[in-house]
Amino acid sequence: MTETVIAAPIRERFTAARAAAVRLATTTGAARVEALTAIAAAIDSHADAIIDANALDLANGRENGLSSALLDRLTLSTERVASLSASVREIAALPDPLGQTVRGSRLPNGLKVDQVRVPFGVVGAIYEARPNVTVDIAALALASGNASILRGGSAAERSNAVLVALMQNAVGAAGLPRETIQTIDEFGRAGASALMQARGYVDVLIPRGSAGLIETVVSSSTVPVIETGAGVVHIVLDESARLDWAVDIVHNAKVQRPSVCNAVETVLVHAAAAERLLPPVLDRLAVSGVTVHGDDRTREIWPAAVAADEDEWSTEHMSLDIGVRVVDDLDDAIEHIRRYSTSHTEAIITEDLANAERFLAEVDSAVVMVNASTRFTDGGEFGFGAEVGISTQKLHARGPMGLTELTSTKWVVRGNGQSRS
Repeated sequence: MTETVIAAPIRERFTAARAAAVRLATTTGAARVEALTAIAAAIDSHADAIIDANALDLANGRENGLSSALLDRLTLSTERVASLSASVREIAALPDPLGQTVRGSRLPNGLKVDQVRVPFGVVGAIYEARPNVTVDIAALALASGNASILRGGSAAERSNAVLVALMQNAVGAAGLPRETIQTIDEFGRAGASALMQARGYVDVLIPRGSAGLIETVVSSSTVPVIETGAGVVHIVLDESARLDWAVDIVHNAKVQRPSVCNAVETVLVHAAAAERLLPPVLDRLAVSGVTVHGDDRTREIWPAAVAADEDEWSTEHMSLDIGVRVVDDLDDAIEHIRRYSTSHTEAIITEDLANAERFLAEVDSAVVMVNASTRFTDGGEFGFGAEVGISTQKLHARGPMGLTELTSTKWVVRGNGQSRS
């Protein structure tokens, strides 16, 4: 294989990250907790500087015509900055995954064989307009003994620069290598391209963002990729769905934060319950400014809906828009999900236990739910402190990815002179 040529300044960052990863692999959990605690304190004490830098990114984003969804993702309010430091502290409080024994045995010949958790080494991330991701990935990587190389995109460049500098200083003050956390934002697209070609420097690459960004990374990278997917998320309102649950859950899943990947995009309503459920569910959405894109049967029941075309069912709006379709039965709903889902999150609202269990068994997505908002698909909500992304693939990791998903394993064999016969 021909070695990839990477510009010297970028290669120096990659080399430094690799050296930091070697040292991190032998650190104690207590040392990493100390560094994480220092990061959280630095974020708290420099909140104003973070918000000021973010304000410049937001002004630039408005000038460049960023969508409302991307502007929402980009925004760091006082509350969101506080949540960043809180999530770092939550991560610091989690059990150390390194050295955990996954399985083990003593063989008849006396060999002791154990499979134990170890860091990946260097984790790369490419993402868009999400400065919170800068902190989440860096903190999770550090807690699991990994170095991180971050490419956060031009939209959040000022915010990310401040956050990375704060984290590097905090990690260094705690006695760990500053190079544990690196950014290559300043190198622009050349940095992103180099990161995708950094096999031998970077052990795993995680893309977060639009379907286009993820597809580019998956198709162009020579580094192993854990694919996080777009969120064409479904909620099925079954024939037995409770009205209050249907109204509240659909509203929360769409309106609470429409720009994120676990917001619902399509509601499928059982035909036998459509006249009972659709008017109150859609009325509640409309009061919150949601535009309903409905099929013909939906529009017969709720005429205010705009007509949905075929593209609607594969669209991730990330806005106050939602597709609604009346389906004949649960079979029809599951078939629709199989055709259009991005395998992120699907939910059913039902009081029929058999239908609930059938939905859980037959729907093949990273997260499947019964009688709960899809907004719960989140590392923080699952108790991980934060997440590096929501994996929609099936190899290594699936669903919200926390500390455990940033580790690999190795086999440790202890003997006392055995030779194989």
